[in-house]
Amino acid sequence: MTDSKSGTAAGAATSRRGGKRERLVEAAVQVFHQQGVEKTTLADIARAADVPLGNVYYYFKTKDQLVEAAVEAHCDQLTRLTARLEELPDPATRLKALVAGWVEGRETAARFGCPFGTLATELDKRDDGLDLAAAEVMRALLDWVEGQFTELGRPDARALAVELVAAYQGMSVLTNTLRDPALMATQGERLQAWIDGFAQP
Repeated sequence: MTDSKSGTAAGAATSRRGGKRERLVEAAVQVFHQQGVEKTTLADIARAADVPLGNVYYYFKTKDQLVEAAVEAHCDQLTRLTARLEELPDPATRLKALVAGWVEGRETAARFGCPFGTLATELDKRDDGLDLAAAEVMRALLDWVEGQFTELGRPDARALAVELVAAYQGMSVLTNTLRDPALMATQGERLQAWIDGFAQP
């Protein structure tokens, strides 16, 4: 969901800057994306964060607490991303930049799928509240996209927001299933042309 500059992309080296808790959360985001929540152990996350396993329990007593922190990290990354996009001059440019960020992450999507979409899908199978937390992040993205279409004067802004986000999630699944980054690049161009159509006077 986030762009490649947000730090969510799996395969990027986990930052060694910051405190141990921050490194553990960064590592959790990355490893959950690469391996999935169920297959990931606290030892996997500790190793990726370069933190002794015993220290993990000082910050997170259970893996679920790390999952919750990872969802919060995705939310923070989305907030930072949309704040950067808001600096662009008009809503169509912002939406196209959002799509461009998705396309930049196509190699990662081909290997592991959408960084947040895959996590949200996995958490949806649970009923412990983490599924609801993930839904709030997705809803925040929809709300922001809806706001852009509203600025473009579209009375159907919510429906268009759903269509755009659903198109991204769909092309992420296909890109991952077919291991074909070019598919996301092609579909990204189509989405940008689609957005241009709403910006015409």
